[in-house]
Amino acid sequence: MTEIESKYVGGCTCGAVRYRMEAKPIIVHCCHCHWCQRETGAAFALNAMIEADRVTLLQGEPEMVAIPSNSGKGQDICRCPNCRIALWSNYAAAGDKLHFIRVGTLDEAHRLPPDIHIFTASKQPWIVIPDGQAAVESYYDREEYWSQKSLSRRRQVLGLTD
Repeated sequence: MTEIESKYVGGCTCGAVRYRMEAKPIIVHCCHCHWCQRETGAAFALNAMIEADRVTLLQGEPEMVAIPSNSGKGQDICRCPNCRIALWSNYAAAGDKLHFIRVGTLDEAHRLPPDIHIFTASKQPWIVIPDGQAAVESYYDREEYWSQKSLSRRRQVLGLTD
């Protein structure tokens, strides 16, 4: 197995759906908003943003489930049709061009720590964000926090001009 193959393979709990990220993610968000807390049943959601065409299904056929979102535009959650584990989300702004992979579904989830903590104004008070870690109270300006390579990848997948 190559380095990418070994680091970025994941799937659901029952094993019916398996996938591989073919590249490092554009960015990894740790979102502390109340919406993500409710949706995950946890203190935050940890999502790796990646181009949909860089995610390969290795096994099974996930099911897309439309749910409401805080923006009012909704989101689609890709779930295993058997165990119902959420594997990734697609948000309205990017449609099916970008996946927000649930980092916890990766076999080696520890390899993708957050690049930035977002919506920290609503984080649980017992969560301590490490010193020096990028963190913002709500959302942020991509130009300030993303690398040029990540900005370029986003523009390219969304068909935006430089």
